[in-house]
Amino acid sequence: MLVIPLLLLASCGHDDVTPVAGSAPPAPTTSSASLAPPASVPPSTSRSASPPAPTPTAPSVTPARNCSSPEFTTSDADGGWSDGGYYVHNNMWNAGEAGPETLRACAYDNWYVDSVQPDSTSVKTYPNVHKDINDQNGKPFNDFKVIKSTFAGRGPDVGIYDVAYDLWLNGVGNGNGVSELMVWTENRKQVPAGDKLTTYTAGGFTYDVWAEDEGYVAFVSRTTQYSGTVDLKAMIAWAIGKGLIPANPTVNQIGYGIEFCSTGGGKARFTLTDFSVTMS
Repeated sequence: MLVIPLLLLASCGHDDVTPVAGSAPPAPTTSSASLAPPASVPPSTSRSASPPAPTPTAPSVTPARNCSSPEFTTSDADGGWSDGGYYVHNNMWNAGEAGPETLRACAYDNWYVDSVQPDSTSVKTYPNVHKDINDQNGKPFNDFKVIKSTFAGRGPDVGIYDVAYDLWLNGVGNGNGVSELMVWTENRKQVPAGDKLTTYTAGGFTYDVWAEDEGYVAFVSRTTQYSGTVDLKAMIAWAIGKGLIPANPTVNQIGYGIEFCSTGGGKARFTLTDFSVTMS
């Protein structure tokens, strides 16, 4: 199912957002692996102001895996691959400003991306893996007792980026009543949209919670997490209780990847070595 939303150009270095009309990109460059029609994932609305203070790193260890013989390779702006009930997506949604980016995948939970982004302030890409719920039509939040996810991903420690979950509720993309909830597990010189409201603590980690009026909420971990498990149901429920998200929204899509703003003009690599979503 192809979704062509109105895109928001999120900025890493200033606080203005410019809407542009979305358009369907050309067919992806593929390997010998079979493809499913790509589900375009809209950008997040994160943007930066001034660089935040460095965050400490949790004592988590990224599992030792490598992807030496990729099943799928693409440099296409909207290239993607279906595998194991998930979709791995290059998602260069701001292709007009983005530099080249190549994604190579051995599996939905074992892939990497090499990206070369100019030293400028707009979000360029969000390569990610995501799970669509009911073909993006979603299911009511209250139908689930459990919504959890495991992850392991690591950014290049250069440029400007955040490594984050991106959840879409009450729809996918920009639209009336649609909410976006992000969980940032690694952050380098990024600041989310909106205002910092309060903090949230779970699993031994403290998150600064940012929000804006247009249905955007971001949990930004004060400690860098390279791997772990996140109780997404608890986070959504907390945001509902605070009035940041409407009661009993549909859960439409859950993704994890990296928002690249800049790599300083050189090549930078993001590596993902674990991802799963459990919903029951």
